Amino acid sequence: MSDDDVVDGSDRSDALIEELAELASEGELTLGCAESLTAGTLAARLGAAEGSSEWFRGGIVAYSRSVKHGLLQVAEGPVVCESAARTMAESTAELLGAQIVVAVTGAGGPDPQDGRPPGTVCFATTGPGGTRSEEQHFDGDPQKVLAQTVRHALALLVDRASARS
Repeated sequence: MSDDDVVDGSDRSDALIEELAELASEGELTLGCAESLTAGTLAARLGAAEGSSEWFRGGIVAYSRSVKHGLLQVAEGPVVCESAARTMAESTAELLGAQIVVAVTGAGGPDPQDGRPPGTVCFATTGPGGTRSEEQHFDGDPQKVLAQTVRHALALLVDRASARS
């Protein structure tokens, strides 16, 4: 079984979570997440990490467009785009009082969303040094896209936390 086939704790996301927990604890960082495509999977993984009560502020699951547009102040229009991910990250950082936040929004499949093909995922991280965003394209069925999205979001958090510690 490849690591792309797994969403639970047996994939290489575990190593990223362990590294992130260490970085966050050592650097006295607070982290959060805003999720659409991943529907709370990322927050669940972060909340289960060792010592997370010290550094994980929480997550906002903005699966519905109305939550993205209302609570997270994403501009009306498409939500599968980098600008939506950036706004999600920045709004969540403010709402949760977190120093570093990752946001994910995308078309997990099997159907397109906002005219974007399945597997299109937009990420943003915000923290010291500003907000960064990117778009990725993941292959596979929705389960594989979800696993790859969670893993990439964790890698982005590790990258941001590493820069701070």
